[in-house]
Amino acid sequence: MSLWQTQSWQDMLVASWQTQEYFVIEQDIQSPDSKESGFETKIFVEKRRVSLWEYWLFLIGFEGQVGERLEENLQELCKEENCLFVQIEILDYSADSFLLLGENIWDFKAWYYKKFIPPYTAVIDLEKSEDEILSAMKQKGRYNIKLAAKKWVEVKRVEKSLENIKIFHMLMQETTSRDNFTWNTLSYYEVFLQQETSSLFFAYHEEEVIAAGIFIQHKEVMYYYYGASSSHKRNLMAPYLLQWEAIRFAKAIWCQIYDFLGIASPDEYDSPLMWVTDFKLKLTPDTRNVSESSIIIHKPIKYKMIQALKYFKK
Repeated sequence: MSLWQTQSWQDMLVASWQTQEYFVIEQDIQSPDSKESGFETKIFVEKRRVSLWEYWLFLIGFEGQVGERLEENLQELCKEENCLFVQIEILDYSADSFLLLGENIWDFKAWYYKKFIPPYTAVIDLEKSEDEILSAMKQKGRYNIKLAAKKWVEVKRVEKSLENIKIFHMLMQETTSRDNFTWNTLSYYEVFLQQETSSLFFAYHEEEVIAAGIFIQHKEVMYYYYGASSSHKRNLMAPYLLQWEAIRFAKAIWCQIYDFLGIASPDEYDSPLMWVTDFKLKLTPDTRNVSESSIIIHKPIKYKMIQALKYFKK
């Protein structure tokens, strides 16, 4: 299963107050690339606070086919917990378009309340050589990597100490203020980086940290989860060299996919992800539609009220 369907991820969400609690459903599921009877797995379902004292259930990063039995289990759990709705986010790197919801789950509709996995992402096939990966980049991407190295930017995988996490958090506050994003708390990054397979990278220039990134590895995938950079010395293009060294590190530990974790959809022209999409697509041309969502609403009247509140808050 995916990163989001692991015990360690669920424990991190609870410890960092991202989710109220989680539930485990154990059952056989059918692999998306097989018509065999399937295999037994643990399915993690998050319970999160929405609004108006209501909660939702959320199944994120599910790899496989959602069948009738799982649908029944989710609906039963939703009623037991008196939740507003259940949302499923399916993950599949294998194709540009897919329908994994199965033929029998008529009650789930293709929609979402909130997306946690962006539908589109950019990836790098790490089974390619470094020269092949570089040659596939846009010329500007290669140029910026070389420029940063020429200007004596140095990238290191650093200790996940409190001091270094504080440096990352300060850079993230600067980045999000500059680019109009929201940021997480220092304590959240402390808990996030307690995960064994997480890594913290810094880009230095003259002993000053001018860019940083948090990455997490699960099975054959390395995820670029968080990135931050200083407004100072932006002309040195440190984030490009930082990405390149993270890609090389992922290859060295035998990952097969490097996932930039989210870009704007092709039909979005005013997405808040446009700037970061431009950055990521300078480093790879490989874009994929990897996630689709479906929802079943247990309390339709309350759901409409909450949607209306969201609209008026904009």
